[in-house]
Amino acid sequence: MRLFHYSEDPAISKFIPRPVQGASNRPAGREWLNSPLVWAIEEAHQRMYLFPRECPRILLWATSKTTAADAERWLEGNPKQPLAIIERDWLERLQLGKIIRYEMPAGMFHDTKDAGMWVSRVAVNPLDKVTLTDLPAKLKESGTELRVVDSLLPWKDVWSSTVHASGIRLRNAKGWPTE
Repeated sequence: MRLFHYSEDPAISKFIPRPVQGASNRPAGREWLNSPLVWAIEEAHQRMYLFPRECPRILLWATSKTTAADAERWLEGNPKQPLAIIERDWLERLQLGKIIRYEMPAGMFHDTKDAGMWVSRVAVNPLDKVTLTDLPAKLKESGTELRVVDSLLPWKDVWSSTVHASGIRLRNAKGWPTE
């Protein structure tokens, strides 16, 4: 299995554990995920990070628990294709953006059992790095449909559905609730 960390910084020689910017409400026993960590993502889920760092986005895909009604509503009846949704204001930055994909040593990470995310409590030296450009093409290569919308707000209720939803940097989305 391959693990990656994505960054806009091309000069990272060592990843040092750091706390999350905004602590998440974690289930009992998993509060430690807000402590200083180095984060990585499985290759199969890298679509979540093929964006400029601060780009607000929602990624959706069907799971074994997704109902036909939710697949129809949220995935337009196509449960086999993941969907990435961004606001129109971010499209040019996505098109012109470049990010660095650092390959990480898998043996130093522990599975969070959440959307392909892995963590290390100790500093990690990357194995390799690659600069990625044409991020929309990289999304397509990952089998992900990119949808550009005026606002992410119509997808706010997806978290109460049976579709997997990952929201990243939503604090940067127009009008997104800050509570």
